Amino acid sequence: MTLLFRDDPTLRRCAATVTAVEDGAVRLDRTVFYATSGGQPGDCGLLRFDGGTIEVAEAVKGDGPEDILHRLADGATAPEIGTEVEAQIDWDRRHRHMRMHTALHLMCACIEGDVTGGQIGAEKSRLDFNLPAGAIDKDALAERLNALVAEDHPIATLWITEEELAAQPQLVRTLSVKPPSGSGRVRLVRIGPEGSPVDLQPCGGTHVARTGEIGRLEVLKVENKGKQNRRVSIALAGDS
Repeated sequence: MTLLFRDDPTLRRCAATVTAVEDGAVRLDRTVFYATSGGQPGDCGLLRFDGGTIEVAEAVKGDGPEDILHRLADGATAPEIGTEVEAQIDWDRRHRHMRMHTALHLMCACIEGDVTGGQIGAEKSRLDFNLPAGAIDKDALAERLNALVAEDHPIATLWITEEELAAQPQLVRTLSVKPPSGSGRVRLVRIGPEGSPVDLQPCGGTHVARTGEIGRLEVLKVENKGKQNRRVSIALAGDS
């Protein structure tokens, strides 16, 4: 399966062919749908074909790193294998996830400490950090995040081998989510210039092209969730 969003996360639709149907879900030979993983929700949207339109409730991971199942809405009748379809995502929802996901990368650049958990949402998102109480100043964090947004840093992806990643363990910030692996190579997301990146870490998710596209951010709260666990929640300011 060709995952088109990896190279161009702005694609909203694509032509595809149904290659399998199972348990209320379909596989396609290519897709623009991102599958739930790494804290980012899977895309929803539509499949259009000669004779009808059906709703995709959620895209989820299949059997391997290149496999995505398009779970259909309850009661939907799947098109037959070999059917040519147009796959279309809910772009407004996806774009909010892209902005949020990129914002969480910026948060990693602003806060020292391992990431122990996280969740991306269209309305608000969060990261948990392995840090002592009082280590995060909410107002100072908001100021720094919005400064990075305003600086409009470019965002790029690059690939390294799994062996190269193993030799650079400092690139992995998340303790709870392992970098995408199994294909022999790992995708890195870099924010900022190559020589002095703002953030560089393994990630298989979708992101905006420049930090200015995120828009102004609001730090909602910093919570103590344990002796060494600080939960930071953010939202897209004035955009809910």
